Amino acid sequence: MLGNIVTGCSVIAPAGMLPELSGDLGVSVATAGLLITFGAIVLCIGSPLTAWLTSRIDRRRLLTATLLVLALTNVASAFAPDYTSLLVIRLVMLAVGALYTPQAAGTAALIVPEQKRGSTIAYIFLGWSLAAAIGLPLITFTASRYGWRAAYGGIGALGCLSFLLLAWRLPGGLLGTPIDLKTWAAVGRNRTILLLLTITTLQMSGQFVVFTFMGPLLAKLTGAGPDAIGLAFACYGVCGFIGVAVASRIVDSWGAWKTSMLFTVLLLAGVCGWALSAGFYPLMVASVAIWGLGFASTNSMQQVRLVGAEPALASASVSLNTSVLYVGQAVGSAIGGWLYARDLLHATGFVATAFVALALILVILTKPKKA
Repeated sequence: MLGNIVTGCSVIAPAGMLPELSGDLGVSVATAGLLITFGAIVLCIGSPLTAWLTSRIDRRRLLTATLLVLALTNVASAFAPDYTSLLVIRLVMLAVGALYTPQAAGTAALIVPEQKRGSTIAYIFLGWSLAAAIGLPLITFTASRYGWRAAYGGIGALGCLSFLLLAWRLPGGLLGTPIDLKTWAAVGRNRTILLLLTITTLQMSGQFVVFTFMGPLLAKLTGAGPDAIGLAFACYGVCGFIGVAVASRIVDSWGAWKTSMLFTVLLLAGVCGWALSAGFYPLMVASVAIWGLGFASTNSMQQVRLVGAEPALASASVSLNTSVLYVGQAVGSAIGGWLYARDLLHATGFVATAFVALALILVILTKPKKA
């Protein structure tokens, strides 16, 4: 779970310090946002590729090595002399970091009873919620006062701590099911898995149209300063933490589909509220809070649904889910950057709403017969 905090902070850090990156590196805010877009492209390619290449490696060695690379590349980012260097370091960071989230979920499935699998995977995804709840506001606070380099240094230090704890406590000898070409072919023939992957793509695309540029959007639409923007990120993350905590408590009794429906509706309500209240800070923050309840819990439920849909294909399907999650980030941040660069600030919320509405329709259509 702590490793997911490090991974989450590594992925979303630029969103919390776009103005500082833009000003110090001499690039536009939209160009600084490409750190997320290009990083997401690397992540979406890297997740299934690395899952295939590393499927026979001991999970303890794999996860600890991944965290060590994340820690070192975050420290290296703090010393990047220019935008190009920072981008290259980030691409290396995320090419390796693509391993962590899906393999953490797969490893958890190996060490807990089947009846606890859903709540355990949801618990591990609390790391992403905490990355947004605590990490992102701290990144915004640190970058606005001490510079973006200090923020990267802090993430690197946390990565070193997580590496040491995981190396100490995770048992050795854990091996997942080896992935081969037959596994990928079986995933491609499974209609339910393909629909679930589409849901993830739509959910993330919609969110990242706004999320990537949330700070600059709040500044332009409401005149919010760094502290007010940090508060919005904190509301988003704290509610995300609450959402995943609730999801992990109810999923074993409700079932993954009903839990997914609940939090996808909350996600849609929040994004829609942002679109309709654009320009009025209190309502926008309230919408962000509702949105936050659904952002991490919907993805953790996608993981649970994929594992339940075909347990034998879980290693491949979960890694593909992480891959299409980053496809969604790349698509959403690219669209958001295009709209932001053209000053179409209000349109971002409505485009995001359309993506999430399509995701909700697919969640309804994938209702299992027993639900």
